[in-house]
Amino acid sequence: MNHFDYRGGELCCEGVKLGDIAAAVGTPVYVYSTATLERHYEVFKQAFAPRDVLVAFAVKANANIAVLATLAAKGAGADTVSQGEIERALKAGVPPARIIFSGVGKTEDELAFAVKAGVHQINVESIAELETLSRIAAQLRAKPAIAIRVNPDVGAGGHEKISTGKGDAKFGVSIEQAMQYYARAHADAHLDAKGLAVHIGSQIKDLAPLQSAFRILRETTEKLRGAGLSVERLDLGGGLGVPYFNEGDPPAPADYAAMVLGVFEGLDVKLAFEPGRMIAANAGVLLARVVRTQERPSRPILVLDAGMNDLIRPAIYDAYHEIRPVRETNAPREAYDVVGPICETGDTFTRNRALPPLASGDLVAFMTAGAYGATMASTYNARALVPEVLVRGDRFEIVRRRWDLADQLALERLPNWAD
Repeated sequence: MNHFDYRGGELCCEGVKLGDIAAAVGTPVYVYSTATLERHYEVFKQAFAPRDVLVAFAVKANANIAVLATLAAKGAGADTVSQGEIERALKAGVPPARIIFSGVGKTEDELAFAVKAGVHQINVESIAELETLSRIAAQLRAKPAIAIRVNPDVGAGGHEKISTGKGDAKFGVSIEQAMQYYARAHADAHLDAKGLAVHIGSQIKDLAPLQSAFRILRETTEKLRGAGLSVERLDLGGGLGVPYFNEGDPPAPADYAAMVLGVFEGLDVKLAFEPGRMIAANAGVLLARVVRTQERPSRPILVLDAGMNDLIRPAIYDAYHEIRPVRETNAPREAYDVVGPICETGDTFTRNRALPPLASGDLVAFMTAGAYGATMASTYNARALVPEVLVRGDRFEIVRRRWDLADQLALERLPNWAD
């Protein structure tokens, strides 16, 4: 569900016309719905009631501090994969006790920062990282909570580039390694071995691979306990898919929760989850304007002012986003190729898409763009980073201004030997 619909012939976000936002802020611009963010978090959390679980929003999906603060106010934690994401979560008001730190490439400085911040847990993904963290903890006279990330050799996800659970993926360690590393951590005076973690992919539309991975995690937990080691927590990651309109509906949070609770029935552990896309995707749109149409022998090309630097998912994942005209129309549809202004053939959002007639100046919205949109944007072709707007009811606020060329050039300088 989302809060983007037509009212009086114009596409709105909650009580605000998208056309009014475009007039005030310009295009391209990302627009987020507070009501959708809050509702999706609550639906996921309540699916597990009355069991208390940690829902740590995946910051990589949408790192805007206003979005993070909106979710933090509802009780959400944060799943982070860099020091920058930890700092964003802290600035947004997420308590350190609700922050999880994951990732295969954590540097020593990042690990030290996380230890000093007192995050909920650090998900360790190699013996080298475990030994580094132990040394850092000893130096800081701290005892950070850790979980070992297990790679269950179960693949899932909407694209091979977002499938993270196969045995040859860079993430996590094998079951045998997890058993060894957990015992090593449990015996370490500088580490607090709390549990296991798993995450097998993103945009998952079938519960079967998730269930398989979770059963492996339960079996590993029972083996560790059988060896006399305590396991208090299981981090089950994220990955639950969202509807991108050209696909079937993914499992509902209630069905997902029922599966999870069934797998772990009778096992006394605290559960954590890292949803990102399912909370943020349908809460945002990318608003763009038509620059012109270009006639071609096959079909016309619709050129927008938004490019692959603003929304790269179609270019790298062949991702589908519904495109809606901001002004409602019942006009017969015709086929377009929809492209941006970037000097790359890959800057093509879609081909042969049926859309109503559109002309220069018309506004369109890329739906389901609230996750992995603004966070993956770049300044390629010296273009400005897109601003972000948050809507609540009939009000909107710019929560990130447009980052233009002057901002980019301020970070650069000519060398001393330049004339």
